[in-house]
Amino acid sequence: MPPAPRIYPLDPRSLTEEQIAVTFAMTSRSPEPFDVIAKVVSEEKAADFHERWVLNYGHASVAEHAIIHMAVEDISRLAADTLEDNRLASYTEKSSRYQVIGKGSYHVPQELEARPPLRQLYTTACDALFEAYEALVKGLVAHLRTVPDKAKKQGERESAYALRLRREATDSARFLLPAATLTNVGVTMNARTLEHAITKLVSSDLAEERALGEALKEQGRKITPTLIKYADFNPYLAQTREALRERAKGFTEPVDGSRVQATLVHYDAQAEAKVAAALLFRHAHQPYQAIWRQVQAMTQEERLAIIDEALQRLGPHDAPVREMEMADYTFDLLMDYGAYREYKRHRMQTYIPQPLSVEHGYVTPSLVAEAGLGNGFDEAVAHSERAFWELWDDLPLTAPYLVTHSHRRRVLAKLNLRECYHLFKLRTGPDTHFSLGNPETGVVTQAMKAAKKAQPGLFRRLQLRNR
Repeated sequence: MPPAPRIYPLDPRSLTEEQIAVTFAMTSRSPEPFDVIAKVVSEEKAADFHERWVLNYGHASVAEHAIIHMAVEDISRLAADTLEDNRLASYTEKSSRYQVIGKGSYHVPQELEARPPLRQLYTTACDALFEAYEALVKGLVAHLRTVPDKAKKQGERESAYALRLRREATDSARFLLPAATLTNVGVTMNARTLEHAITKLVSSDLAEERALGEALKEQGRKITPTLIKYADFNPYLAQTREALRERAKGFTEPVDGSRVQATLVHYDAQAEAKVAAALLFRHAHQPYQAIWRQVQAMTQEERLAIIDEALQRLGPHDAPVREMEMADYTFDLLMDYGAYREYKRHRMQTYIPQPLSVEHGYVTPSLVAEAGLGNGFDEAVAHSERAFWELWDDLPLTAPYLVTHSHRRRVLAKLNLRECYHLFKLRTGPDTHFSLGNPETGVVTQAMKAAKKAQPGLFRRLQLRNR
């Protein structure tokens, strides 16, 4: 009789992450159970195994079994964007929706230390933004107290009422915060992903990001000393970035139509057939080409009937089947930086942002206009824009620190149909950033409408959350 399955954890309290990674890796060469292997894996043996099989033979997948939790504090949101630009990891960041950010909570780039006039220009602009932010929070709270729909509820404590109003105020006031604003990020990733993240950071143009990469490398090696051994500056990343930046110099002037929020620029005209063929392929016993020919000979309704079988039983918390990934959509999106920071959480898509700039204008939250505080908001943004262009003349790679969360950024995004279902449902819902999910003007709403118009049959089973 074959042995019964055993399911059990390896205890991270008694084994290091490096030992756990080696224990899992050694099962490919040892017939012993995992817990038996673990008893003979010392830290010295773990290091020896990695030196032999990971570093010398390129079996980097072993590093995926070592999980690292890293606390990262007081970095700019600009640097946090680069840190979080790794798909296979989990991040939890300090929320500017639920917290009031104090004055002076901004990063001063090292690049400015040798340029006192520019440093003064920079800090003055940041101080002005934080002062305007603080005043806006107070002004919006005062306004909300006069709005009948926001009145204190029966039995609601004054502290709870004040907190409710403050959260709504900060949701709009945070549009004034610059990309330099300090944040904290809790990071969970495996050692292989950490090595990749460190490599990108230490190859950055920005001193802050290079320093962050070095700090992550130093702390990471305390946990997995051999698994991130080769996390170093990468000439390919740095030189290619510089070469392409040079190539793109002729493509910097704004063009007509730059205020369009979402444009569907590419989609597959054969998407319905590809999805239907993939759905049949999983359960058939023919080569794909044979199935493809039969699907192509079908009518559109016959193909859609197959797709409906895969989608009509979707519940509110179900993910569509993987075959939906056979169809892709590419969007040119224009969104404020605050919305971008929420949008990029969908890391399974391919998203390519342009550099942060002030040239695409900015968004004024409707609550700010309703409260009659638009003039102060505009003045603060104008101050940041003047400082941005002055800094741009001498230090163009440092100027983006002064871009506010209200300024628009252009992003190229490619999503498959399965991810579209997830994104459109989540980011047009009642709790999403209003720049993304507004029923009329939200950038994700507009992207969804464009996709549905292009291929309505593929989206007729899309279920949205009620706003």
